[in-house]
Amino acid sequence: MFFNLVKPLYPLALFSVKYQTEWAHRQLLQRLSHLEESRHSQWGEKIIRTLERSFCVQDPRLEQKIWNLTFSNPIGLAAGFDKDAQAAGIWSSFGFGFASLGAVTQHPQAGNPTPRLFRLPQDKAALNRLGANNLGAVAMSERLAETWQRKPRSIPIGINLCKSKITPLEEAYQDYLFSFTKLRNWADYFVVNVSSPNTPGLRSLQGGEQLEPILEALQTANTNQQPILIKISPDLDFLAIETILQLAQTYQISGIVATNTTINRTGLKTTILPETGRPITEEAGGISGKPLSKRSTEVIRFIYEQTDGKLPIVGVGGIFSAEDAWEKIQAGASILQVYTGWVYQGPWLIPEVLTGLLKYLDMAGYSHLSQAVGKKKSQIDWDKRTNEQTT
Repeated sequence: MFFNLVKPLYPLALFSVKYQTEWAHRQLLQRLSHLEESRHSQWGEKIIRTLERSFCVQDPRLEQKIWNLTFSNPIGLAAGFDKDAQAAGIWSSFGFGFASLGAVTQHPQAGNPTPRLFRLPQDKAALNRLGANNLGAVAMSERLAETWQRKPRSIPIGINLCKSKITPLEEAYQDYLFSFTKLRNWADYFVVNVSSPNTPGLRSLQGGEQLEPILEALQTANTNQQPILIKISPDLDFLAIETILQLAQTYQISGIVATNTTINRTGLKTTILPETGRPITEEAGGISGKPLSKRSTEVIRFIYEQTDGKLPIVGVGGIFSAEDAWEKIQAGASILQVYTGWVYQGPWLIPEVLTGLLKYLDMAGYSHLSQAVGKKKSQIDWDKRTNEQTT
């Protein structure tokens, strides 16, 4: 296969754009968008078939059924990679079982000043302070209508909803509601993003009083009963997470995405950001990748145990291997999302993780992935941990 032949060259290609991270990201999305728009051409069909032969793994043991949706496998693309749905129709060809688009806001916005996206290779991490740059909900709606007209979606598609920077916090619910109503015909589920560290004040919306109006507005408008999830921060203490779980029950929220990026800089090997020459501790933005792995797994396990496994969890944070994925599934995640790991490992990550998960199922004696969800119980006294964090 062509893509397996070029795999040894991928680290060199990644290194060549080491200090042009956002530019490289834009170039990739533009090319994938062109491929998707040309899918019915002779060359487009050929490339897409080659992608699917190289990266897609089909096995009924990996299939998950959640929210009346069928996920052919548990690995999805995390939000933030395809903010404007430029390549929405192509992600299934890379082997993803689902994909989240956005975050999208009511108003188009340019995001934060550049440079604002950095790789931290020593930590297998990324620093992101993009600031929810996107073309807005209306533009995404128009693009998705055209995309699904060319080819109906073959995997579940989610959309992350975020608040526009210019929208006051007290009017946040109107912003989320506008985007939801514009996009509900073009996606299968929605995620309320109140946990990005890159929109001023956004994380304060995770508090009960601030979150309630958003959830109430969305569920009132949710006449088709589409799944609505909440994406939370890894930096919340367990008491705050419990409050969100109570709201999730009150407003019949369908699941939790755990977790977003972290503002914690503890343990990073990177001390100075080369692009700016400043200490990493002084750089704004959220960290994704390996440094997030342990904490996100802790949060997943906590949610699973607090809800007795009744609230589906989308696990996200530091997945670079089948072992990483298996750990989060055993902690309680039903499905998973990748972003930073996919950048560092390349598109080969998906088939490697999926074939690895099949081996783990065989070793554990399970006939289906759902049997592994939440099987590794916590040895942590959560009440004690909560008390320690609040004293």
